[in-house]
Amino acid sequence: MTTLFISDLHLSPNTPETTDCFIKFMHNEATQAEALYVLGDLFEFWIGDDDNSEFATKIKLEFKHLVASGIPCFFIRGNRDFLVGKRFSKQTGVQLLEQETIIDLYGKKAVILHGDTLCTRDVSYLEYRKKVHLPWLQWLYNRTPFFIKKKIVSKIQSDIKQDKNTKSLEIMDVTPSEVESVMEKHNVDLMIHGHTHRPNIHRINSTKEEKTRIVLGDWYTQGSVLVYDKNGYDLQTRPFI
Repeated sequence: MTTLFISDLHLSPNTPETTDCFIKFMHNEATQAEALYVLGDLFEFWIGDDDNSEFATKIKLEFKHLVASGIPCFFIRGNRDFLVGKRFSKQTGVQLLEQETIIDLYGKKAVILHGDTLCTRDVSYLEYRKKVHLPWLQWLYNRTPFFIKKKIVSKIQSDIKQDKNTKSLEIMDVTPSEVESVMEKHNVDLMIHGHTHRPNIHRINSTKEEKTRIVLGDWYTQGSVLVYDKNGYDLQTRPFI
């Protein structure tokens, strides 16, 4: 049996190839897994759990059917879907996890996270993140009519796109010292995350022992899946068909 990890699909009605690849993955691979972990940014932007659009319903049903078949699904919210909440969890059966979660992978202790909090050089983003995670602001947003939410999100998406165009690739990547700090805090030598869209397996030489950081890829031009079993792991791609 395998444990599967995905992130940064950025699903949207405007990207049918990605959606088709995701649905194929859910039907053909996820149903054979021991568990599925989604490490954030499943959606291009999740407006709120009151999204009853045809597209949102289709994606939620995929998770509902998978969980009903006996495959547990776990979700860590990313910077694009931080508004996924308890209603989504109840409707799908997906279990929401903390920002940094420790799991056991066949006897191997690992910390999993979306990865945005590792990018400490991106000061403007971290300030934005702190603001949108304020409980009172989310409480107010969740009680806003859906059509107004759509306008708010449209403005946020425009601002995010403009902001990214002015930043260097270095700023938007993880800060090595923060990676080591998080791993030391949780006493692990394995980290799995997404967010940076730079799939790779990094070896970190520390004073104690070698550590490993696995970065999941995005689903812009192909799928990206980390397949983990008792014999090891493999970071794989899935073609769009």
